[in-house]
Amino acid sequence: MSRNLDDIDLKILSEIQADGRITNVELAKRVGISPPPCLRRVRALEEEGYIHGYRGLLDARKLGFDVTVFAAVHLSSQAEADLRAFEEFVRAEPLVRECWMLSGEVDFILKCVAPDMATFQDFVTHLTAAPHVRNVRTSLVLHNSKYEAAVPLDVKGRR
Repeated sequence: MSRNLDDIDLKILSEIQADGRITNVELAKRVGISPPPCLRRVRALEEEGYIHGYRGLLDARKLGFDVTVFAAVHLSSQAEADLRAFEEFVRAEPLVRECWMLSGEVDFILKCVAPDMATFQDFVTHLTAAPHVRNVRTSLVLHNSKYEAAVPLDVKGRR
């Protein structure tokens, strides 16, 4: 964290995280301050990068994306330029929903969605042909046991 957040800031973040569509008036009521300072605090939290944005969480399966796969990507080069080039490649790929650079044997883990296995297989063919990709191992998601998009603000030991 770049600054110490007080209890009101943490309450604001918690409420917004639970309901991104909450009005400023309702938010102020829930955190125990009046609306004008509440709005100032929200804007400061946005400007400081604590709040990245507001969006609805959509159900991929209901929208026809029945396949979720994690792809472990190992590159042939870990040169900074090659890592950045791979990141640019995946940013342009709509089936890739998340991309994480890792330490260890795997360089990147990708979370991908697709409407069907044929579409995903076409993507894997495209992915394995990308520059500096040595190999790709995929794991098909059978079942999601937990999905929590929120940051656990109530966990002790935060800095």
